[in-house]
Amino acid sequence: MAWEARYLPPDPNCWQARADMPDDSCFAQHVRPLNLLTDKPEKSTSLAFALIGFKCDEGVQRDLGRAGATEGPAAIRQSLKNLPIQTTHFQCYDVGNIVCLDHDLEASQEALGEVIAILLANQIHPLVMGGGHETAWGQYLGIKKTYAANKRLGIINFDAHFDMQAMQPQRNSASTTFYQIAQDQRTLGKHFDYNCIGIQHAGNVRQAFELAKAHRVNVVLADDMHQGLLEKSVDFIDRVIDENDIIYLTLSLDVFSPAFAPGVSSIQPLGVTPWHVIPLVRQAAASGKVVSYDIVEHVPRYDIDHRTAKLAATLIYEIIHHHIEHNKNWPTLSGT
Repeated sequence: MAWEARYLPPDPNCWQARADMPDDSCFAQHVRPLNLLTDKPEKSTSLAFALIGFKCDEGVQRDLGRAGATEGPAAIRQSLKNLPIQTTHFQCYDVGNIVCLDHDLEASQEALGEVIAILLANQIHPLVMGGGHETAWGQYLGIKKTYAANKRLGIINFDAHFDMQAMQPQRNSASTTFYQIAQDQRTLGKHFDYNCIGIQHAGNVRQAFELAKAHRVNVVLADDMHQGLLEKSVDFIDRVIDENDIIYLTLSLDVFSPAFAPGVSSIQPLGVTPWHVIPLVRQAAASGKVVSYDIVEHVPRYDIDHRTAKLAATLIYEIIHHHIEHNKNWPTLSGT
């Protein structure tokens, strides 16, 4: 099935700015809706980002988690629109949503991958708003399709969970995505460079740690972050930057304490604070090697005072501004 069948164009009405805002001072005034059904994106000559929602609950429901992440993209857009922009030297598009209305998660992930590939081929950085962490498989499919086989890919995942469960039965879910990526990388004969920050012992069964060890997953525990081991985390990110050509950065909002992110699929009482994470997100974005981002697991119906949506929007603000401030050349699509 073509991606167009699972695509919803952007709603221009969601980007209405407050009347008292100065010209081109906030995201609502700067984001440009782009309907991929009628308008082909042009290859960007300046730094460009594209917001895309993955409106899907199927992956979380297959894991018997609490649903509602399908509402996440709209809530994050609503919180993002009035945030300021500190520079106008970038383009930002809203390209709409990929939906999953028929329980066919695999087809929706493939559709997301097609859209990611379209954006990457035009040198536009995708910023995907989930949805559950099944989003990651769609992201990976798009990155894989776009870049030459000899590009070395590093994955940075801010998450309380590994989301690396073997598929039993043989179907995708929110918790299997990085196992799927590991298996695909192995099939391609490539190194699986998976790096998790914020992992909690209380959030993962013993077998998950064993499987991660078997796949040589690199880990910074939430315990380390709570104990103030920032230098360890900074070195951790530096290693990923130094040893890879391109990076995919993904962030599950359940890495945070419920005090900051109550509206998530799986609350973790010992989650980290935003200031444990933001310096590391800035560090990765400033490298110029991150080609694609996502923020997942927001469930608005469980949010309090829009805290989680506002945090997600602020993370998008941080990503864009630090990517711009330290912009380097876009990674070439060829292997050279």
